[in-house]
Amino acid sequence: MLPNKTGLHDCPKSGGIILFRMRIKCGPTERGELALALPAGLLRQEDGRVVKDFDLQVQQAINLIFDSFIKLKTAAKVLRHFRDNHLYIPKRHRNDETVWCSPSLSKIAGVLKNPAYAGAFVYGKTKTVNTPGPDGLHQSQKRKEIDEWTVIVHDRYPGYISWETFLRIQSMLKDNYLEYDRNKSRGTPRDGDSLLQGLVYCGQCGHKMVVQYKGGARYLCNHYRQQNLAPVCQYLPAPAIDCFVVNAFFEAISPAELNLYEKAMTERRELDTEVKLAKERELQRLQYQADLARRRYEKVDPANRLVASELERRWEESLRTHQDAEKQFQQEWEERDKVIPLHISSVLKDTFSSLGKSMPELWQSTAISRAQRKALLRCLIDKVVLKRRENREQISVRIVWKGGAITEEDVSVPVGALRDMGNFTQLENQILKLESKGKSDEDIAAILTDAGFRSPQKDVLLKSTVQSVRLKHGRVHRFRGPRPRRVKGYLTCPQVAEKIGVKPHWIYHLIDTKVITVTRDKDSGLYLFPECKKTIDEFHHLKTGSVKRLIY
Repeated sequence: MLPNKTGLHDCPKSGGIILFRMRIKCGPTERGELALALPAGLLRQEDGRVVKDFDLQVQQAINLIFDSFIKLKTAAKVLRHFRDNHLYIPKRHRNDETVWCSPSLSKIAGVLKNPAYAGAFVYGKTKTVNTPGPDGLHQSQKRKEIDEWTVIVHDRYPGYISWETFLRIQSMLKDNYLEYDRNKSRGTPRDGDSLLQGLVYCGQCGHKMVVQYKGGARYLCNHYRQQNLAPVCQYLPAPAIDCFVVNAFFEAISPAELNLYEKAMTERRELDTEVKLAKERELQRLQYQADLARRRYEKVDPANRLVASELERRWEESLRTHQDAEKQFQQEWEERDKVIPLHISSVLKDTFSSLGKSMPELWQSTAISRAQRKALLRCLIDKVVLKRRENREQISVRIVWKGGAITEEDVSVPVGALRDMGNFTQLENQILKLESKGKSDEDIAAILTDAGFRSPQKDVLLKSTVQSVRLKHGRVHRFRGPRPRRVKGYLTCPQVAEKIGVKPHWIYHLIDTKVITVTRDKDSGLYLFPECKKTIDEFHHLKTGSVKRLIY
């Protein structure tokens, strides 16, 4: 049969036409009727309907995982919360029974990433990827993004959370995963020096910037270098940018929002209530198991000693487990009751309103770690966009705050080259002007440092910077008029170097490091040494190391 454009098939043998049924989204998979394995908390009945687990403890444990993650923000903190409170996680066994196991990060993540808890039937979450290897292609499974899943049918199961909440949780999990160089996520705060790790975007291409610590902390945009082997878009020094953002953060929190504390205490009380309910259901389950063991022991024939002794042992073990759990529960709640949350009265609010003023001092102390500082910045800052100005000493920093407010300002940063300095032309003119007046490099550097000029990445103007500008313009001599290359009765540095077989810069280096103590001749401006055999012998001894210093 040959299909035609109308969706019908010609049947040559019968001479007629039969209908062609399209199979697009009409099978059991597309309808969400395929009986996939269900996670703990969902049960499939004999008629095929899916319902929540009848065990309220199972339902409460799953709800607690989702509620804890939304409040604590990371799966690792949920794991710590469960372990600190000695809570267990339900898991579906191979024989469709629910068992209780110790919490782990993979089990908690498995619950958070399962769309069935959002009531959705999902098929085709992975794809096969062929990877070349030494012995041929190797196939592996790779997870797809949510918008790439083959089939998504909503409201097929009774949900523990809404689909919107599920998407929100997936976004939070992805944001916590520290692969911002590949996935462009913010990543969890770490202890690196740069405070804006995961928040910085390039103002030229719009891509995420990464952190580079080689040669000092820098923000680097290498997206196009990775994709197309193109040059690096921007690389910007981090310290000055971090300092500006931190100061803006201090200004933003100066009117302290004390209601955040009350909100945190409310969330803590809600978590405590959920934990207490979970522990109470755990005690009910242990009490039921102890009662069941007792009833089994009472039903057995006392004459059957082997069975009776084993059932009695199980009954006693169940009682001990229940009593230990009940004792532990009482001790934990007695300790919790000793910690009384602070109630912020109006008087305390007025007292704490100056918190923002003391924040800079607290920020510099060792009480707050690098990771905690980064976490504090993320509470208010959504992202920071950086772009270098034509004047390379200026960087445009745009802070996008939570809620959409924007702070933008140009920040001065050190540059690596003298020509990139904004006042280079003025500096160059001043150096040439002072040099024409007979000033030495040291004097020029000191005078212009006092006038506010600086060398690249330094707080002062270096002598070497003055020398580079002077030599660039052919100002080899510091004094007016021709300078004599030779002075009768004396040797210059090049002459001494030639006689002892070294380069002249070796002698100049020893003079700069005070190994050779000598002053310049006022008339010629040269370093002069007596022209005699003793001078040459002394330099030979200095060269061999038998003499440590020379004074003239």
